[in-house]
Amino acid sequence: MGVCKLDNEKLKELSSYIDNLEEKEGSLINVLHEAQDMFGYLPEELQIFIANKLDISAAKVFGVVTFYSYFTIEPRGKHVISICMGTACFVKGAENVLEEFRKELNIKDGFSTEDGLFTIDILRCVGACGLAPVVVIDGMVYGKVKVEDVKGILSQYTEN
Repeated sequence: MGVCKLDNEKLKELSSYIDNLEEKEGSLINVLHEAQDMFGYLPEELQIFIANKLDISAAKVFGVVTFYSYFTIEPRGKHVISICMGTACFVKGAENVLEEFRKELNIKDGFSTEDGLFTIDILRCVGACGLAPVVVIDGMVYGKVKVEDVKGILSQYTEN
């Protein structure tokens, strides 16, 4: 287990959130969402804390965290780049766009750059098939993205 120092103020806030739940049973997913919103990710220590507060096994918490793709045990970058790999996007070349982001940032999907600026994520469908291939960064949708657009898109997030 890596060393991870959890922010005590955030832990108190999460503890209070859990204590104020009307029904603890069946609230794991809501607690995990709240924790990830607070901490940005769900490291092992945080999962154990949640398990203890909800009086469930750490294995159950870990199982839920690893089952749902929304949850992450890795710190996320300041900017999350989500590339749609749904059928329409895939057919229109999303794989090449994804590969270009990987190359430009020198990271794989699900990981963050060393400077903590970017994380690459894969989505299954964003429901904007007419704009395929689609890339979403921090909620901003980029449509009909081509490999040659990647550097320009990234520059919008690095020139600050």
